[in-house]
Amino acid sequence: IMLPRCAFSVCHVFVLVLCLSSAEDFDWTKNDHSSFYYGTFPAGFSWGAGSSAYQTEGAWDKDGKGLSIWDVFSHKKGKIQRNETGDSSCEGYHKVKDDVSLMKELKLNHYRFSISWPRLIPTGIKSDHINEKGIQYYDELINHLLENQITPIVTLYHWDLPQVLQEKYGGWQNISMVNHFNEYANLCFERFGNRVKYWITFNNPWSVAVEGYETGEHAPGLKLRGTGAYRAAHHIIKAHAKVWHSYDTQWRGKQKGLVGISLSGDWGEPVDISNQKDIEAAERYVQFYVGWFATPIFHGDYPQVMKDFIGRKSVQQGLGTSRLPSFSPQEKSYIKGTCDFLGIGHFTTRYITQKNNPSGRSSSSNYFTDRDLAELVDPRWPDPGSEWLYSVPWGFRRLLNFVKTQYGNPMVYVTENGVSEKMLCTELCDDWRIQYYKDYINEMMKAIKDGVNVKGYTAWSLLDKFEWDEGYSERFGLYYVDFRNKNKPRYPKASVQFYKRIISANGFPSQREVENWRRKAVETCSSSNQLLAAEEQRSTAANILRLIHDPLTSHMEMVTEIVVPTVCTLSILLSAIFLMFLLRRRN
Repeated sequence: IMLPRCAFSVCHVFVLVLCLSSAEDFDWTKNDHSSFYYGTFPAGFSWGAGSSAYQTEGAWDKDGKGLSIWDVFSHKKGKIQRNETGDSSCEGYHKVKDDVSLMKELKLNHYRFSISWPRLIPTGIKSDHINEKGIQYYDELINHLLENQITPIVTLYHWDLPQVLQEKYGGWQNISMVNHFNEYANLCFERFGNRVKYWITFNNPWSVAVEGYETGEHAPGLKLRGTGAYRAAHHIIKAHAKVWHSYDTQWRGKQKGLVGISLSGDWGEPVDISNQKDIEAAERYVQFYVGWFATPIFHGDYPQVMKDFIGRKSVQQGLGTSRLPSFSPQEKSYIKGTCDFLGIGHFTTRYITQKNNPSGRSSSSNYFTDRDLAELVDPRWPDPGSEWLYSVPWGFRRLLNFVKTQYGNPMVYVTENGVSEKMLCTELCDDWRIQYYKDYINEMMKAIKDGVNVKGYTAWSLLDKFEWDEGYSERFGLYYVDFRNKNKPRYPKASVQFYKRIISANGFPSQREVENWRRKAVETCSSSNQLLAAEEQRSTAANILRLIHDPLTSHMEMVTEIVVPTVCTLSILLSAIFLMFLLRRRN
């Protein structure tokens, strides 16, 4: 594993021609990738952490909850690494008070979580049945947050569509989802809106559309190449707009809340800044990512570059109309302006170069080939473990400035930002995560100095959790979760102490102080690491001793189940084998 040591030597500069005059506020050619800015965030800046229902709650079939597409998808063999599921996950459903106490310890101002649609409406169809036990669970969570002065930021849809809606209508391929989603959202406004003032309609609809309906990597696992993602996105945008209007006309007057959407996007930087084709390809990359959803919501229609490229390729395939659906004039005006704040999820950056993909009657175009570009990474970028996530802090500032320039400087909340690791051994001293947070948060501070209207930041994520098709092989949490223990205990990583100090200081007061934070965080985690390792060793030793008199096959199963995931316990295994040998000799 290559851990981040974050002095970057990337010397590319970028000239991006943007259509709005406010672009001159940010100097795209300035090369200050490695400089660190000491200072504080504006007064009232909100610090938080996040999670989502399917990834953390567990209790997948408890208290009247209906099936979601992820319940069904994760139970199919071969869809998730090691065939893991979110059935129990972090058991967050049973640990509301415990988890809110972790947030209080972190001094969070807000907590971002999602509501499970099938937990409230088991079939997804409101007229069928409302599950009051589900309402009760979220009531308890919201009330407990507010009692501890933590603002709830609630996502209505973080990927767990009720399975009945998928089976009956085809999920987001069907326009009927717009009304079903609106009814569900209105139920949430009715029951929780007196206490919840920040609503996010969809989390990262790009993933819902592309990975759910184009590549099939995510639930519901459909591979409708070339059309599935565009149709799903089209209905999601309409559903978002409908919910915003519902809130605006029925609830805003009395509840005084805000409704936004959370869009995820990597930054795209041209490989060759002297090559106009690369410059255009880099902008196209971001437009096909963030612009796909943001441009209709802020300007009323899809980005022109998407309409041009997909339209042209559709004609070359011999299709009568573009594979990208179109909005009617009425829909354009209805969708435009339906955003009180924009959530931005961001993790990494890519270098982009022009690449012509063949298109014609014989070729099958899809979302990826429609863009005519190739994505590259710099081998010097730190790579903590996830194959897609490299630490490239300077891309964050560029993306935030792009949002400001393109969409009229909307109010922005960073809704997801963080880094995973792939560790075989228990590791609470997450030095690379401290470095990642330090550098990315600092780039966000620079963006605020550039004039970007960022109001809050959400570390992703509060806990280690189920990572979709990666199962439990990747850990994003500030808190380590021991998934092998049925109680799912939480342990603070070093990054907890570091992030807590950023929150307390509202930024980075001085170099000396920030270095001191890091030193203390690592000192604290060393003792926690020993405690956790000892706990895991006790647990492993107990399992081994329990199996001592079992047949050899049991020992072989035990070795695969317990030892392979935790290489650190090898010494315990050897000790136990020696103990077995002594016991057998004694017998």
